[in-house]
Amino acid sequence: MKITFKNRWLVIVGGMLIQLCLGIIYAWSVFTVPLTKTIEDGGRGFTASQTAWVFSIGLFTFAVFMILAGRLLNRNMSTIKLAAFGGLLLGLGYIIAGNAGGSFISILLSIGVLGGAGIGLAYAVPLKIGISWYPDKVGLVSGLAVAGFGFGATFWIKAAGAWFGGGLLQNFSVFNLPGLESTFVLYGIILIVLVLLGSLVMKLPPKEYVPEGWNPETDAVDPSFESIDLRGNAMLRTPQFRLLFTMFFLSSFAGLMVIYCIKLFGIDALSEIDAAKASTIAGTAMAVYAILNGLGRILYGRISDALGRKLTLRIMFMSQAIMMTAFFWLGQTSLGLIISAGIIGLNYGGTFALFPAATAVYFGKKNIGENYGWIFLSYGFAGILGPLLAGVVKDLSGSATDINFWLIPFIAAAAACLLAMILTFFLKKPKHQNELV
Repeated sequence: MKITFKNRWLVIVGGMLIQLCLGIIYAWSVFTVPLTKTIEDGGRGFTASQTAWVFSIGLFTFAVFMILAGRLLNRNMSTIKLAAFGGLLLGLGYIIAGNAGGSFISILLSIGVLGGAGIGLAYAVPLKIGISWYPDKVGLVSGLAVAGFGFGATFWIKAAGAWFGGGLLQNFSVFNLPGLESTFVLYGIILIVLVLLGSLVMKLPPKEYVPEGWNPETDAVDPSFESIDLRGNAMLRTPQFRLLFTMFFLSSFAGLMVIYCIKLFGIDALSEIDAAKASTIAGTAMAVYAILNGLGRILYGRISDALGRKLTLRIMFMSQAIMMTAFFWLGQTSLGLIISAGIIGLNYGGTFALFPAATAVYFGKKNIGENYGWIFLSYGFAGILGPLLAGVVKDLSGSATDINFWLIPFIAAAAACLLAMILTFFLKKPKHQNELV
């Protein structure tokens, strides 16, 4: 299929389809309930910390393999093959998890390591392809390229836990496997098929491509973006890299911690109502979080094209700090839990549009895959610390009826966002370019 200026939107559609699949990692909370139930109650007997480890290792592996993907792209590896191979690994991870007996180690290695590696390999491709085809709309396209990652979680969450008369976890069986394992297998097959389809249009534009009617010297918001080309040690030595890395870590620490514990907190906070109903409401809050997470990537990306990356980051971090502080109290009502989770998702989604756009503007678009991979590594570290803090707090609380222990992760998240906002004031004009972001 030949892609031209007139149909370049196809790469956005293909990229969003890929990202819809990769976003399954954000649906992990829906699996924590059956995994943490006792064996006598039909669960797998995991602790909250063990389920957090699967999520955390998946996120860390995702981040590490993004750097590898960036390097492979710089060596001219086929973008189609890289995206397809990532989807194959991700799908196989879930299929193996469904057939491995449900032990902690098997799920950690299959979904955490193998699945995380697949996400990391495929994730960089839509970003590089989108920015290459749309240098005239770098912020918006960065958001669109990864929007599916947030939207996708909604489908995986609802299909597993709410649709089809109670969700696949309760009503689906294949190969005589229990609902949880059957869902893993079905998801694995779907992931492979959809990523392969999306990868078919992951093609770079011709060399020296410039959008029709657009002049980078006169029309670009950041004119120097077209001429910068930093990578490797040159980028890692800049203060801009260190600041972006730290801010991404702080934002991800807060966001991932809340993603992990929305359902657990919701069930505890709504304990005065029927447990099954509380679980459904918490699941809805997770789905709303995922939808607005996707919208936030588009919205903040578009705003950053108008206001610049730095000011938009400042607005996003301040709003998130306020919401993280209020989440503990707002989340103790059904409507408050859903609305506040949605706003947090909207803000956190902006992270994934603003940071790749800032990376491209500060360090150039040619090496965006590898350069953003290094910044994205902070997400991997945050993916270990954030969910684990929430998991440990939950385990230490035992069966306490007082939910005040949940204040610990939410206040920590608010403090992280506030610190990230303060750091934006130190993000100065790079010495290696002439224009301020």
